[in-house]
Amino acid sequence: MTTLVWNLEENATRRHLLAEALLQLPEERRAQVLEAAEAAGVPDGHHRDLGEVNATIDALDASERAKDDMRAVYRILAEAEATAHGCAVEETHFHEVRNVLAICLAVEALDPDEITATRVQTGSGTVRCAHGELPIPAPATAAIIARGIPTCERKLEGERCTPTSAAVILHFVQRYDA
Repeated sequence: MTTLVWNLEENATRRHLLAEALLQLPEERRAQVLEAAEAAGVPDGHHRDLGEVNATIDALDASERAKDDMRAVYRILAEAEATAHGCAVEETHFHEVRNVLAICLAVEALDPDEITATRVQTGSGTVRCAHGELPIPAPATAAIIARGIPTCERKLEGERCTPTSAAVILHFVQRYDA
């Protein structure tokens, strides 16, 4: 049985999730995953709404499994952002499509029977973003975490889990180890 284990006690960012997944692949396969993410056709730019993100996902040169995982992640994220900002799901804005694709491709390459994680480090303090200064975890992150992601009691300084990484965690992780 293959298990992908994410150790998220110190950091739960997208980069960390990707690095943890890639480390469990042979070096040659890691390079292939990163090359596939780069070559998939993700356009540059930010602040796409959910419709644009889904259209971007549909146009990618990637497997249907990776695309389905991406759509699920962005649906979780859109619902949380809409709740946090008091707007319709269709009015939420996103970026980071290439990074989420790389995570989905790495998970697909590993093809684990199970994905487990430690408790998640959210961090502490405040973060300045497009919406002004927000507490950590940001409202959208907190909304996703409230859907069943256990967090670390000890909080480290800074933002250690973003809304996007929380959505990836919620979508993929099947079991949390204390």
